[in-house]
Amino acid sequence: MKRRQDPVERAADGETDLYDIATWEERTSVDGLVVAFHWLLHVSSRAVIILTAFLILAGIGGLSAITDPQVGLLTLLSALPALGLAGYVYYTDVTDNEPLWLLVVTFLLGVLTATFAAVLNSVLSSLGQQIAGELSLSIGFLGSVIFFYLVVGPVEEVVKLLAVRLYAYTHDSFNAVIDGAVYGAMAGLGFATIENALFITRNLQASGLDVGVGSGLGIITAGGTITAIRALAGPGHVIYSAIAGYYLGLAKFNQENAGPIVIKGLLLAALVHATYNTTAGLGTVAIAGLTGLGELPSFLVYVIIYDGIFGLYLIGKLRRYSKAYHDAHDNGPSAAAFTSERTEFED
Repeated sequence: MKRRQDPVERAADGETDLYDIATWEERTSVDGLVVAFHWLLHVSSRAVIILTAFLILAGIGGLSAITDPQVGLLTLLSALPALGLAGYVYYTDVTDNEPLWLLVVTFLLGVLTATFAAVLNSVLSSLGQQIAGELSLSIGFLGSVIFFYLVVGPVEEVVKLLAVRLYAYTHDSFNAVIDGAVYGAMAGLGFATIENALFITRNLQASGLDVGVGSGLGIITAGGTITAIRALAGPGHVIYSAIAGYYLGLAKFNQENAGPIVIKGLLLAALVHATYNTTAGLGTVAIAGLTGLGELPSFLVYVIIYDGIFGLYLIGKLRRYSKAYHDAHDNGPSAAAFTSERTEFED
């Protein structure tokens, strides 16, 4: 985006020194001091966010996936489908390959920022229940739907995008629109992994197993069902955050409209996410009633259908980008004027 100019600078001949009048750059020792202070604030703000997230993670028991090998194994197994999907998104990047270390950093930030969602969801859920109680309202299914669309979807997609924005977004390796989808997928993988770890841990504790000192075989056996369920739920996080991440990448290279573009991506991701949360139970029951399958197989069928629809939507966006990239490079600079992007869900 072209830098805006003060009227004095616009009218000047370009040779007049307008430092501290209409232009500014680092010249004096005082300038150097404020530049250094600004850099310190920028770096420390990241550090504070990350440290806070880590402390929350420890406080809610998320470190058990690291400290307990049985829970860690179940968590790893539950994350494999999401890992495969994130790997596919990475594979579709037709530009420069993203450095492994930066992908790992984004994954870890996805793990850490997930803790903010856990806290916000809990606080806002309690607040909603309190308000409903004071108004003598029954929350019921409608209340859950409102909570999914106004809290869970938006909050979780925002914190996953924060994981990308904290570091990868500002790195030189983030040099193409499609990189947003790659790093968004990694943030979603991190979020899904720690969410799975928490669900598995709490399920085992609810089953009466003392995580950390119980029989390893007993934990593995008891955790089989919840691990399978979480394995099915994980890929959705990758899809949602890859969609939001794609638009974050689009925003980076369209700074004049960056705000609306980011919001568009978040709204799409949050809407798809909340719709899944709202319909997963109903869809599973409906499939079980129509097919006679058990609960877990019916849930599997529903997830395949739902994630398949929006997974194809994501793949369509990635393929359109890849085609435009190849067309531009095959035909030279004159082919850089691409056609406008299709509207959402249009094909």
